Amino acid sequence: MKIVVIDGQGGSLGKTIVNQLKKNIPDLKLYAIGTNSIATLAMRKAGADYCASGENPVIVACQDADIIIGPLGIIAADSLMGEITFAMAMAIGKSKAHKILIPVSKCRITVTGVQDLPYNNYIDIAIASIKKILEEADKSD
Repeated sequence: MKIVVIDGQGGSLGKTIVNQLKKNIPDLKLYAIGTNSIATLAMRKAGADYCASGENPVIVACQDADIIIGPLGIIAADSLMGEITFAMAMAIGKSKAHKILIPVSKCRITVTGVQDLPYNNYIDIAIASIKKILEEADKSD
């Protein structure tokens, strides 16, 4: 199963996601794609197995990803202070992957009905979602 973590800016959210996934599901091979090299380096230090930076790696990684996880802004062009290009948002949105989006309200996007929690709490919920997806995939094999 190909799990792609996408983050930008300083990569702190992506770093925490990679760290928690590796801690909770150690056998996973994680692809970390940063919108910039600083974000990529943060996720590499957290233990990501495969890392790359920039627009084309996002596009390529999304083509055959099974799960994409990152901040909500990765599906909106010009979010993350302009780091998400239209092509990135389009590739993520069109991907057949299951998308798990952390609702960080820094990109002027608000998801109504979602509690305002610290993003570590959202990451815990996201990890539980990935575990459930992996369990269902194992049952169908």
